[in-house]
Amino acid sequence: MLDTGQLEKGRPVVCVQGLGFVGSAMAIAVANARGADGRPLYSVVGVDLPNEAGRHRIASIAAGEMPFPGADPELDQALARAHEAGNLMATDDAGVFAHADIVLVDINLDIDWSAPRPEVRFAAMQRAIDALAARLKPGALVIVETTVPPGTCERVIAPRLAAGLEARGLPPDSVRLAHSYERVMPGAQYYNSIVNYWRVYAGTTPEAADACERFLSTVINVTDYPLTRLGSTTASETAKVLENSYRAVTIAFMEEWGRFAEAVGIDMFEIVNAVRMRPTHANMRQPGFGVGGYCLTKDPLFAAVAARALFEREDLAFPFCTEAVRTNAAMPLVALDKLRGLLGGSLAGKRILLLGVSYREDVGDTRYSPAQTFVEAAERDGAEVTPHDPLVTWWEELQRPVRGSLPDADGFDAVVFTQGSPAYRRLDLAAWLKGSAVVVVDANNVLTDTQRHQLRDLGCRHAAIGRGIMMGESC
Repeated sequence: MLDTGQLEKGRPVVCVQGLGFVGSAMAIAVANARGADGRPLYSVVGVDLPNEAGRHRIASIAAGEMPFPGADPELDQALARAHEAGNLMATDDAGVFAHADIVLVDINLDIDWSAPRPEVRFAAMQRAIDALAARLKPGALVIVETTVPPGTCERVIAPRLAAGLEARGLPPDSVRLAHSYERVMPGAQYYNSIVNYWRVYAGTTPEAADACERFLSTVINVTDYPLTRLGSTTASETAKVLENSYRAVTIAFMEEWGRFAEAVGIDMFEIVNAVRMRPTHANMRQPGFGVGGYCLTKDPLFAAVAARALFEREDLAFPFCTEAVRTNAAMPLVALDKLRGLLGGSLAGKRILLLGVSYREDVGDTRYSPAQTFVEAAERDGAEVTPHDPLVTWWEELQRPVRGSLPDADGFDAVVFTQGSPAYRRLDLAAWLKGSAVVVVDANNVLTDTQRHQLRDLGCRHAAIGRGIMMGESC
């Protein structure tokens, strides 16, 4: 149990509810907020559930260690500063919310894929809000950072919070509620994506929005990355869902162009880079192995869920978003089909080395990883898959270990590159593959020009997503 005596009087207390990939980093960022005198502005407490995962995160934060593997030295340094300053703590004791002046809500909100139509599981969020409503003092500010279906703050969270406050004999509006979605990017820019990045926010009342603005301005570099205030929390929620839906749809759009490039023998990555020279197309996406992680795999469905479940508008459909999720989920199977072709049409008894199980490079996160789809399908076809990853040692979703050292290539029939870890881009393929009959699939534009030339010089059979085999190449 947390010693509340550690919460220094005279310094506002910020509780971060949920210590996942977002909450842990947010707690560190808030603990690093400093006043003009260089002293910490806040006493920060990360709060998680009293289960195995939650206690691991709590123990890690308390020890001055990140709960998740990553590749951002700035985040590690920020955590070290907070640990040395002594203003960052962690607990599973919900009683600490009674001391909170501000609460950041970073609770996972999942899609129920087993339902006839995608539904959102609000239960965890509702329990989290109940825990706040039962303890928060009047005047506290709650900022929801979780990506939620538009309308969630106004139609789910606010009524739940008000009911809990009224049950304690407090006015239903005695706690302020705001929404400000995070744009956290785990990886090399993990910390900067919080403190040096733009934020959108809104409040259920002008007072709540003002309080949210004041707080964010102490944590984020708003001089270079000004805040954007929207007219309602529903607008703020919609902005996040639209952002992620836009990206998911444009990624899915590029898949058909990847198939075209492969069919006619051209390089779609070369083409995309040429198109990106036009400023209006600088963020053009490219074909790849698949979409993974906690956001793009589900967020495009949130608008349809909101329309149906929160606004009773069954007439509103989102066909582009729905098709994008379906297309992106199937992308790993395209790489598997290419591999099957290289191996003579069958995967039965084939040994595959999968290089990269996290959903992107520099991140130890396997949630919704496209690698899982690939492995499950390959094993159904009789293949034996050995996973390797520079940051992941245990694959939670598949309940199996992941190799951290690179095995010899000659022990495998095929090697599949799934994400652009620096360890893979630095790999000397000529030395590693020499004398091996292994086939190679570059499923995500991982290999450099030098590495591709090495494959050709070795006469290695290979294929790449988004790249057709040109005349004179081995295929």
